[in-house]
Formats: sequence, C-alpha cells, structure tokens
Amino acid sequence: MRRSHGVALRRRRFLLPVAAAAALLLSPLAYAAPAEADPAPATCTDVSVPVTLDLLLSAHVHAQLCVPTGPHHTAIQVLIPGATYNSYYWDFPYQPATYSYVRAANEAGYPTLNIDRVGTGQSTKEPSLVLTAVAQAAVVHQVIQKLRAGGVGGTAFSKVILVGHSLGSGVTEVEASTYHDVDGVVLTGATHHVSVTDLTQAVLTAAYPAALDPKFGLSYDVGYITTIPGKRASVFYNASDTDPAVVAVDEANKDVVSLTEMAGAVLQLTGPATLGIKVPVLLVQGGQDFLFCSGLIIHSDCSSSTALYQQESGYFSPAAQLHVYVLPGAGHDLNLERNAADYRQTVMSWANQFVPDH
Repeated sequence: MRRSHGVALRRRRFLLPVAAAAALLLSPLAYAAPAEADPAPATCTDVSVPVTLDLLLSAHVHAQLCVPTGPHHTAIQVLIPGATYNSYYWDFPYQPATYSYVRAANEAGYPTLNIDRVGTGQSTKEPSLVLTAVAQAAVVHQVIQKLRAGGVGGTAFSKVILVGHSLGSGVTEVEASTYHDVDGVVLTGATHHVSVTDLTQAVLTAAYPAALDPKFGLSYDVGYITTIPGKRASVFYNASDTDPAVVAVDEANKDVVSLTEMAGAVLQLTGPATLGIKVPVLLVQGGQDFLFCSGLIIHSDCSSSTALYQQESGYFSPAAQLHVYVLPGAGHDLNLERNAADYRQTVMSWANQFVPDH
C-alpha cells in the first residue's frame, strides 16, 4: 500500500501544545506524492445502500464509490456534504482538476465514498420532520458498517476517515462521538463558534421554502428550504477568491435541507459532544467564512491556524490530537475557492500521518 515518504512528517509527532501545532499549521503540510509518476485512475461506481431511519423507516443512500485502480491506501474517505448541497460539492462538475475533492483524494491514493444525505440528491426523500442530525448520523453509521463488511461495492475497508462539510461536519461529529467506528475525522466549514448574527441574516434573507423555488416546486414539503436564486455568492463564497463560473454552476445544482436537520446540526456544532471523539481530528476553516468568522456577538477567530486552534482545542479530548488549518481568503465553501488545492493537500498529508496503512 502507498504511504507517505515525507521525512518531516515521519519524524514529527505533532503534540497538542499550541507551539507545536503552530509549526504544523501556519502553512499546508508537505504533500506526500504517490510513488508513481502518474496517479492511478479510479474506478467509480454508483451504489445504493439500504438503511433505516430512527423511526425504522426504510430508505436508501445513493453514493459514488471511487477506488484507485492501482495500489491505494487501506482507509476510505467517506464524504458528507453540507446544507443545500448533495454529493456534487465534493466532486464539482466544473473544472474538476481544480475543484473536485474526490479527484484529489483518488490521485493521492484514497478510495472515496461520496454520499447524498437522505433527503437530497438521489437518496430517498423523506418527510422533513424525520430528518435530524442524529438520524443522519445513524444512517452514516449503517453505511460505515456495510463498508467495513464489504457490503458496498464488494470490497471490505479496514479503515474509515469521515470527512464533513458545514452541516455535514455536524453529522460527522454526532456519528464519530456516538458510534466510535471511524479512524479519523476531518471537519470543514464548521467550528464551535457560529456567527449568530450572520447565520440569522443568511437564513432570513437568503433562504426560503424549497416549494417556492422553480427548481423544486411542490416535490418537497414546507419543512425543506433552499437558497433564494442569486444568494449563494454572498453566503458561501469570498468574491476575491472565487471564480464566478463556479457560483453559476453551484446555483444550477443546488439542493435542499430539512429545517430540523439544520437546527440539530447547529446545536451539535456549538456543543461539547466533540469531546467524545477519540480518534485524530483535523479541523479546516476558510479564513473569510461569512457564517463563522465574522459577526457582532460570537464568531470564530479565523485570523490564523494558531488562533483558531487556541479557540477550538478545549472542545476536543487529547485523544483527538487536534490539528487546525485555516485556508487564507477562502469563504464558507472552501472546497470551491480558487486556492482549494492547498487545503486538500493538507488533508491528504494529515491522513497519511494520522491514519497510516499499517
């Protein structure tokens, strides 16, 4: 199996104190390139995974499983998108060499399972009230158990890295702290200090019932919301770090979110449950995230990786070996900003170090 050969990464143990964390996190980790001159391509398959919700409702999760055709890591990365997104967030259909996290992970030798949360994409649509962050976490847990048993795509994966974005990070926190069935956690676009004023502003001025949107019509009940046309740029992006064509593609592909799921995820993101995560954690945040890094009352200090580490470290146990990386200039959707490659390199190098193949 492919492993990192970065000398600096092998020798450094990255302790919890801020001084050690700062040396690691003020800039992206050294990227561990695969041994091959050209990364092995991945074979991708659409899969449908049967699951049940809290109320024993049957459902299915649609996902795309991508496995590098050559030697690859033993850990699979399971990707959970945020509110009003489905799996396209991680495998963006515009300039994928620049904006596809899936492609970057596969090229680094990591298999990926890119999920549509229940209620979004091609997964089962359920009444909005039954979709909560806890219910979605239980669904992800079932998917992980099937991955480990070889029940998804016919290959059993011995290690799992759970990667979330925004609301998906809230679901990731619930799953990892409740079921303890993953080997590493990556949280993106989410901290414990949500900007109350800016989040409230976004919900009141940029969102409305999905039933009112021309894209969705009456296919969703009133408990589902989406973004008002033309509002994604101001909420999810930093204009100076964004290709306008990305925003246009994002607008065309937008999805929905259940109000109950979103409310539960916000409560999770601001609570202490992350103390229950007992595996290595990497937290990645855009330096200009409107929903977290500004505001009049409470907000995250995204001025540097060290500053955010100091603010977040008390919410995690020593077992999490917390590392923090702030992507300078990036908005909330840091995976879709011009400099997204920097944070993806950081994630892959962190995974090489903290979720090794052996």
